[in-house]
Order: sequence, then C-alpha cells, then structure tokens
Amino acid sequence: MERKIEEDAASREEDGDHAPRGTLSRSEDGDDGVTPDCHASSEASQNIRVPGALLACVGRRAPGGEAEAVGPEREASPVDTCDRSISSLSSSFSSVFHPNSSSSSSSSPGPVLSLTPPLPRSVELSAVLTETRLTLDVYLGGAAALPSLWGSVPEQLRGLRYLRLGSEDEAGLGAALEVLPRLTGLRSLAIRGRCLCDPRGDPLPGLLTALPDSVSALSHLQHIDLSFNRLTCVPPCLLLLPALSTLLLCHNRVSALPPDLGRLSSLTYLSLMGNRLPSVPPSVGRLKALQRLDVSRNALQQLPDEIGSLGQLVRLELSNNKLTRLPESMGSLLSLRELVIYGNDLRVIPDCLNKLPLLKMDVRDNPLGKPPTPPPLPPIDHTQTEIPQVHLGFNQHSFFVSSAGCHAFLPGGAELIFPPGCLPTLTKLRWAEKRPDTKWVWLEEHDVLLSRPLELRPHGVTFLKPVEVCVPYHRTRRGEVVMRTFDGQSWSTLPTELRRGSEEHSCHPGGRPARLACSSVSHFSWFMAVCRPVRDTCSVTPAGALLVSSSDPGVKLHFPPDSTVQTRTITLQVLQVSGLELQALCGDPQASASPLLCLSQTPTLHFLQPVKVQIPLPPGVTGHTADLSRLHLLHGDPTAQTWTDITQHASLYVTHLYAIFYITHFSWYWLWYTTQRCVSGVVRKVYQRLKQFKVQFLVLQRKTDPAQVLLQCLPANKMEGRVQSLSEQYDGPQPSDLCDLLEGEQFFAGFERGLDIVTDRPDCVEGRLCFVFYSSLKNVKEVYVCPARGQKGAVRGQVSFYRGDVPSNLPEEVARKRKGPDTQWLATLPLRLPALNSENGFTTEELQYPPLNLGDPESGYLTEANLLSISLQIGQDWRVIGINLGMSYEELDRIQYKYRDNLGALVLDMLFHWARGQRNAGPGSVSRLVAAMVESGRRDLAEEIEDIVSLGRRKYTESLKRVGLEAESSSLGEAQQ
Repeated sequence: MERKIEEDAASREEDGDHAPRGTLSRSEDGDDGVTPDCHASSEASQNIRVPGALLACVGRRAPGGEAEAVGPEREASPVDTCDRSISSLSSSFSSVFHPNSSSSSSSSPGPVLSLTPPLPRSVELSAVLTETRLTLDVYLGGAAALPSLWGSVPEQLRGLRYLRLGSEDEAGLGAALEVLPRLTGLRSLAIRGRCLCDPRGDPLPGLLTALPDSVSALSHLQHIDLSFNRLTCVPPCLLLLPALSTLLLCHNRVSALPPDLGRLSSLTYLSLMGNRLPSVPPSVGRLKALQRLDVSRNALQQLPDEIGSLGQLVRLELSNNKLTRLPESMGSLLSLRELVIYGNDLRVIPDCLNKLPLLKMDVRDNPLGKPPTPPPLPPIDHTQTEIPQVHLGFNQHSFFVSSAGCHAFLPGGAELIFPPGCLPTLTKLRWAEKRPDTKWVWLEEHDVLLSRPLELRPHGVTFLKPVEVCVPYHRTRRGEVVMRTFDGQSWSTLPTELRRGSEEHSCHPGGRPARLACSSVSHFSWFMAVCRPVRDTCSVTPAGALLVSSSDPGVKLHFPPDSTVQTRTITLQVLQVSGLELQALCGDPQASASPLLCLSQTPTLHFLQPVKVQIPLPPGVTGHTADLSRLHLLHGDPTAQTWTDITQHASLYVTHLYAIFYITHFSWYWLWYTTQRCVSGVVRKVYQRLKQFKVQFLVLQRKTDPAQVLLQCLPANKMEGRVQSLSEQYDGPQPSDLCDLLEGEQFFAGFERGLDIVTDRPDCVEGRLCFVFYSSLKNVKEVYVCPARGQKGAVRGQVSFYRGDVPSNLPEEVARKRKGPDTQWLATLPLRLPALNSENGFTTEELQYPPLNLGDPESGYLTEANLLSISLQIGQDWRVIGINLGMSYEELDRIQYKYRDNLGALVLDMLFHWARGQRNAGPGSVSRLVAAMVESGRRDLAEEIEDIVSLGRRKYTESLKRVGLEAESSSLGEAQQ
C-alpha cells in the first residue's frame, strides 16, 4: 500500500496535475491521517496530562505493539469516557499551542509552545500528529515545526513511524534535518517538493540537495521518498540502511549512480524517473530482491548485461530514453511481466524477450524495422555559436538574416532557426499565416489539420545549411504529428521532431510554451502540421524482414527469404474502430472487428513468396470459442472505396488470440466477426464513418444586440465547454443534433424565413455563409443579421446548414429562401429577431448606436454591420487599438469605467466613438483603421478589413458600369490631367 500511494502521487505530479494539498492525504500504511474531529468546551480540560491522554484515547495498543485505531466498527465499553477525553484533549492542545485563546480553566503547568508560525493559528496538534504519524507537508514551511515539537514532546516523537515533510522552505528544512536522526523509530520518510503551490497556482520546487550522514542511524527505515528536489547524487547515507525496501528519487538532478548501489540488498522498488542518468552501473545486478525498476525519462543509451541477474524483477520501465539496443541477458528475467520501452531508438527487439511466457511489452514510438540510415539532413547544432534572436510582431512580416544566422520567433509560437553560414549575404525573408483553403491544403485519409499553413518566402530560396522550421500545433490524442510542405506542385511529408518552444517565447502570456512540430529544410515554401495514423516502415531485402506495428504490437508482417529480388519500402498503418459504434451501424449486438490494416509498398509489385500477416482477433473472440463461419476477411480498394469478402480465397486460420493469413500484394485488410451474410456494404458504411467526426452546430445571439449572430461548428465532445464559456454574453437555442462531417469538408449556412445578412464579405455569397470544417480549428464566424426586404415586426426565422460549397445554379425560389438542395441538408436551428422600434433599432437595455458608416467608396468603405463584425473579434486588444487610433487615455479610461462589466459593450463604444469622430476627418479613415490594427499586432483583422474593402470597391465599380458613369469619370480625369 505504501508503494502504491507513492507511485500514484509521482505519476500525478509527472503529468503536471498535482494540485496543492489543503487537507491531509492518505498515509503510507493505508489509514487516513486525520484524528477524530471532537471539540468541547475548555471547562472539561482540567487536570489532563497530554501525552498519556493522547495515547489512551487516540489509539489502544494491540498485543503486537501496534496502535489499534478506535473506529465506529469496534465496540468499546467506556465510549463516553473516551469521547470526553478526546474533547478535553482538543481544548487542552488549543490552550497550549495557541496561548491567546480563551481557555482560562486549564491548569496544566509547564512551558507554553506556539506553532504559529509556521503553522496557521487554527491548526490543532491533532490535525498533524497522531501516535505514529506526523504530517507537516500540507502547510507552507511546516518542516520548521519539527524542532519545536521535539523540544516539547520528545517522548511522543520517538514513537513516530511515518513522517512527511515539505522541502519548499530551505531554512525550516535545515532545522528539521538536524532533528531527523533522533527519530530512531521511523519506518517511512517523505521529503518531497511540489507539495504546495504559490499564489499563481505553480507548484513550489523542492530545495533538498543532500541528507546528513547521521540519517544512516535510522536503521528501521523501509520507505524513503525524496522526489521533486535538487539532489545531484544518491545520498551516501542511504546505502547504509539495511531495511530499505522502497527508494523514490523521481524528478531530481541525479547524473550518476554509486558503484556500490548493490549494498541495498533489501530494495524491492527503485524509481529514478526524470533524472539525468546516462548509464546504469553493473552493481544493479546485485539487487536480488528488486521487483520494480523505473529509470524512464533519463538519457540512457545502453543497459549493462548484469541487469539479467535481477531474477525477481516484475516491472521494468525504460521509456523516453535513448536506448538503441537491449542486452540479450534480459532473456533470463523469467519473472518479468511488464516491459515499458516506448520512446527510444530501438530498431530490433531481441528474440529472447519474445520467449518470456508472461511478458507484456509497450514498444510505441520506436523505429522498429527501420534501417539505421542517417536522416536526409544533418541535425543543426545550436550550441557551437550563439546566434542573434529576433522577436517579430503581428505587423512585422519581413526580417533580415545575415551570414551570422538568426533565431526568429514568430507570433503565435512558430520559430525559425537559421544556423551560421546558411546564407552568404544579408537576405530579406517574409512570412505569412494563411487561412486553410481546400483548393491546396492536402490531407490524406484519416488526416487531421493541426495548424494554419505557414508561408515562408521567397519560395525556392536555397540555403547552404539546413534551416529548422517549427510550426505550433494543437494538442491531439490520436495518431502521430508530422510536418507537410508544398513545393509548388505537390505536398510531401518531412521527418518531424516534436518539442516544446522556448521558455521565453510563449504563445500566451504566462502560459506554457507552444507545442512545436520541427523539420529541417533546405528551401522555403508552405508548411503545416498534420496528425495522421501512426505509420511504421521498413526496408525488405531478399533476406526477408519482420515489421511490428508500434501502435498495436499484435500486428506483425513476416517477409520470408526470397520474397523479393529488389529492396522494397513497406508502410503499415493500423486504425482502431469503436465496437459500440460498429454494433450500432450493423444492427448486430455481437459484431466486432479487428484493427484495419493499411498496407502499401514501393515499388508496387507482387511478392514472389506469400507474406505472413498476423492480426489480433476481434474483441471478445478467441480461437477456442469462435464460430469460424462468422469470421470474414475483407479486402479494400482505397481508390475505388470498395470492399470484397475474400475469406473463401485466403489461407486464413486462427490461434487462441490471433488470426493469420497470407498475401502476395498489399492493400487494405479488415477482419470482421458478424452474423450477417452480406458484409461488404456494411463495411463500406462503417469505414466511411471512421473518417467522419460527430459535430454539432451552434447559433447564438449576443444578449446586448440580437442582430449579432455567432455561428460555429465543433466536434460534439467540445461543444459543452464552448456553450458554457459563451453563456454570459450570448443566448440562443441548444446545439443541433449530431451530424457527420469529414475533415476539410465544406458546408454553408443559409438564413431563411425572413432573415438576411447585412455584410459584404468574400465568404458570403447571396446571403449564404461559407465554412470549411477542421476538427482542431475554431470554425466560428459572426455576422450582422436583419429582416429580409418586406418583413415587418418580429421575425421567427431559422438558420440551416448544408453540406458542400455554395451552389451557383439553384432555382430562383430556392435562392430567394437561402435554401440548399435537400440531399445536402445537415441541421436547422431557430433564430428570432425582435421587432424594430421607431428608430429602426432593437429594444434592449443596453445603449444603441445610430446607423454609422465609415469612409467612402473610392478610398475604402465599411458599413455599420462591418464595424460590428470587426468589434466582435477585438477582445482584450481594445485598449492598444484605441491608443493606435489616436484616442486619449482619458477617453479610454472613461469607456472602461462605464462598461467595466461588459467587454462587448466596451469594445463597441470605443470603436464607434472613434468612427463618429471620423465623419469630418476626410477620406482615408479606413486606411487609418487598417494601420492601427497592424500596429496593434492584429494583422488578421487588418487582412479582413482589406478583403471587405476590396469587395466593396469591386461592387462600386460594377455599379458605375451599369449606370454608364465609369467612362465619364475616366474622361473627366484625363481632361483634368
């Protein structure tokens, strides 16, 4: 139980989920470290001797000498007497440790001890100290209370068996370490960092750097936890503890283990996770009692052969190291049940491990089967020479790079690293973040777009040394993240490394650095991050090969000798399918399917010898209980999107857990277990569902202005949190029913039954608003809605969503109603627009603004609806934008005070206040707004305004042509010249 609790705590803190502990946690031996909460008046505390009463009422001595807890399940005759004694103890302790309390009736002689500070005044002794346990890691600086307790009740502390201290207070910890050797009865000691958090919520680091040599006198210690501290080596005193069975040194700075580590002959659990170990000493083989060893998240490159001597080892964790091989001696670990080796550089798993009967291995994120060839481009060494740094803003879309190199930080978290000598002369480079466009964003089957495309110019510029391009991406839990690049003709996938961005360059102020997908390139082009199913590859020679899936080790491909004459590159992808969803689609409650295999090769030639394919049987099916007549092997054609049942033509047989068949050409293969006879059609339907996302549509109106409408499409698992975040400012119907959309699929929204859109935007065609769905992006737009022509009073309209691009050949009646073909319909949500008042405004409690237009058609023109749409996207940047628009600090402060509880109204007042002042400022007001957006770092809004203005100019020119004024204006201009 002790070990399990410490393991859980370490794993929680490794993931960054450790929260400050405000109450006592469960103690090492499984009991709750909290004494009964019994309080009584101070009059009952007379003539109570603290140590004796505490031993009598908190616990009774069992025959074996252990303290037997008094609980509700145990009957005791003097119950009332014990309850009164506990109540008296609480009052007595309050008067002893808090002398300012009103306990006048206490007559206990002796010195008065106060634990305030370091403990809070409200803390009673019974909250931290029981007969065998002292918990001081739940209060900031609580370790400093140990010397005071030792000076007051030393006899009681000598009986301690469990002690927990925090290590965030260096002075208090030093004083506690001086008392520690006197606690000779200790069995368990925990001195951990990150137990508490600072006011910002960040865990406080542990400050322990060493233990005094006198700790070796604690000969009964069995459990020690020194995790999350600053230890650089294993304290020598620990090697002299004969009874030590559990040693946790997680997340320290240990760079080497002592050569005499084998002296810990009683050790059963050793955790060194998250340190800086480059190797493990051979003496580890002398830890004959060791059952669990965790050296994950270090820098190990190899293991000693002596590790095969750990005959009692049950679990070995080696993940996230740099291991390139495993010793053959590991075949002697007959007790080994779990081997965790993901995140290394292993290309081959020794055969001796496959012979261990009970072993389970986690081999994800290893280049299994890949040849040890160097990467296409050499890695970039940034440590040899310090290169200058450049931090760019949203309005800085160009920069210069000299032969000295440069480390450029782009807005949003992207980074570009130019090594010294990559360019011979001073060169001007440009960058731009583009909106995803289905015409040129390339996604394969089951791909997910994780970033907006990043364009680096000039295209085709060649570097003398590879440049590292790092693109930020959204978090994903499915597949692997890779970088894609476009060379002007086609997209290709680059070797990708994932890491966090620089500490000093976070995409959010005060937040964690961005997740980056990094690749080394020799030229500039377009780049984007994509998530795809894990892809395993290997090269097959005439000697044969074995390819094991890293996402599902039960999937294996055996290539026999002489199966090919020339070397081939094999690619394997494994896709999992939900059993519940499959059963719902099939209508068969017993249906199940194995993972889908996607196999490809280069060159695409048939194999000379059959290739053996092993896949796990469908869930719930075993070789002993399966009805083989219900087992179907299907072959898929990825080009034609068809599936064929080849069960009768394949050499298929089953073992207890696996199905094995032989093939001579590669394609898609899927094993099904179902009662249905015609399987191909059902499989095609299920496969289509695998590629789709369950989505919901959202249509909300701003509470302060019902004409402002927000439309969004999100995956169903993200919708609830989104609705909660918008509930304070928006109101509207519940999200739509579930719909299915593909990644990158186009859809559009039509405003119907008396509603129209007041906007001139490139993505709006005849009142229909275009969208492209990407599951990791926002897919949100806000527009200004008004009643259709001829409508009076309140409008009970609706918004319908249709699949596909906006059609251009709809019948006039359908186009007038903003409706799409019925076969494309996805969802419809109601939208009610209140009646207009006498001033053509909606009756609301908030301040309404008169119709306001900005600029003129020649220099640039924005309607009131355009201004409203822009204001909805300004958010927290309103103040810096107002300053760049030329507004005074007094004006901004007045607006902020007036609307301090309503950010939307605040932004509206700021923008319209400036716009009203531009009525007499002459032409160029729109250009001034664009410049202010650029200076404020909102290049996205500047580009949107430019798009709206460009569209307005084009419509203005077309209107001149229709009335015949364009020729007159042109001739008039020539005459004036």
